[in-house]
Amino acid sequence: MVRRFTLITVALTAIVGFLVGAIFAGGFTRPAVSAGAPAPRTDSARTAATPAPSALNPGVNFADVVERINPSVVNIDATTRGRESRRRRGRIGAPDTPEPPDTPFDFGGPRFDRGLESPHRGAGSGFIIDADGSILTNNHVIDRAERITVKLSDGRTLRARVIGADPDTDIALIKVDGQTGLPVAPLGDSSTLRMGEWVCAIGNPLGYEHSVTVGVVSFLGRKLFDKSLDNYIQTDAAINFGNSGGPLINSRGEVIGINAAISSRATSIGFAVPINGASAILPQLRAKGRVQRGYIGVGLREVDPELERSLKLNVSRGALVQDVTAGSPADRAGIRAYDIIVALDGEPIASDDELIREISARAPGSAAKLKVVRDGRDQAVVVKLAERPPREAGEVRGEPPAQPPDRAKSDLDALLGLNVREIDRQTADRLELPKPTKGILITRVEPMSPSFDSGIERGTVLLEINRQQVDSVLEYRRIVRASQPGDVLTLYLYAPDLEQRQIKTVRVDDR
Repeated sequence: MVRRFTLITVALTAIVGFLVGAIFAGGFTRPAVSAGAPAPRTDSARTAATPAPSALNPGVNFADVVERINPSVVNIDATTRGRESRRRRGRIGAPDTPEPPDTPFDFGGPRFDRGLESPHRGAGSGFIIDADGSILTNNHVIDRAERITVKLSDGRTLRARVIGADPDTDIALIKVDGQTGLPVAPLGDSSTLRMGEWVCAIGNPLGYEHSVTVGVVSFLGRKLFDKSLDNYIQTDAAINFGNSGGPLINSRGEVIGINAAISSRATSIGFAVPINGASAILPQLRAKGRVQRGYIGVGLREVDPELERSLKLNVSRGALVQDVTAGSPADRAGIRAYDIIVALDGEPIASDDELIREISARAPGSAAKLKVVRDGRDQAVVVKLAERPPREAGEVRGEPPAQPPDRAKSDLDALLGLNVREIDRQTADRLELPKPTKGILITRVEPMSPSFDSGIERGTVLLEINRQQVDSVLEYRRIVRASQPGDVLTLYLYAPDLEQRQIKTVRVDDR
């Protein structure tokens, strides 16, 4: 009995000693504290409460930024009559009829003809850029509005008028008259933005006024609608219907973008127009109410390594001409397909996007001196700019009926993945091909083939391969059969639905 008592005593002593040692060593978590009793702060608790800046804690106090900028953000109510409306894609604005599920980008305002004559109201956002009431917003927010009402942060509701609008970049300038001393949003420099930089969006999504969301710059220079002018900032800061026209702000409290579009197929994928683009056209919007852009009338594409290799080019940068509009300034100046524009007024041109931006920024009627590489030789060409025509969606014409697979050409399909046939008069008339058009019609593009990967579409006319004219199926077979697996071929095409010529590169399948 004594021995058993002794053993129990030793065991209890050991357990108590272990518990005491563990407590002093910090080996147990502090028990939960009652709701009414504050837990004592330790050094470790203090560190956890104020973590170092990281991906989840950027170390940016947007509360201070929002406090300064929020008074300059306004709610815009645009009212239109319910007459015939155009279906539009891409921009965000009023909560309205949702887009069909296959529409890649959403934007508000009237989109479907409802056959109604009752007024339609759309909501959006904007921000004040000068103390007497000038406000920047999106064009789609106020497009065709017959009455525009602006609600200021102090609760006042004022009527506004349109000063100018530019549908091509979706920017509009409106104004409330008779005001002074209004809070102003400072404009920043969007050219200094970097991917991963923290930004903040302020607006009126779904009528929730002055809502604030924070995210990062996800991508710069995104193309959505007009590949020649688009230069969108992509962000994961939450943007919703009604945010259109509101500011996208950097951590210094400067506006670096105008929120304009969202993806309807994803969450937290939004887009903003860079503020530098808006600042560049503001003088024209104030003075003329619209924007005039320079235009030379060429279709361009970038010079990439495969194109350089296929055409044996002696330049690796520049803008390759793939189409010249008949009667355009470029046509009158003698610009041709396959010309490579490498400089403008003595300044190097690195890409087709850069050339388009530089030409568009110039006034119609001015002269542009181009340095062109043609067949390996430099040439100087002076072009007198015209005014860029309004952007219009190309009419989609009927495609030729599907053709049964031609088993005799299976070897060609394995190389490029194309089925082709001659163009008869009936097909030329149906596609409204310009005369004369010599080429062959692509009737099928095999899925997962090299041509499919290059973006070639059924119904396109093949004009040339590696600058050799292709006016018959026989000539097509001869050229393709002479190629080797792994070769890169340059195809010169005419797309009837776009009324444009295109240059595509296709790598011969080596399977």
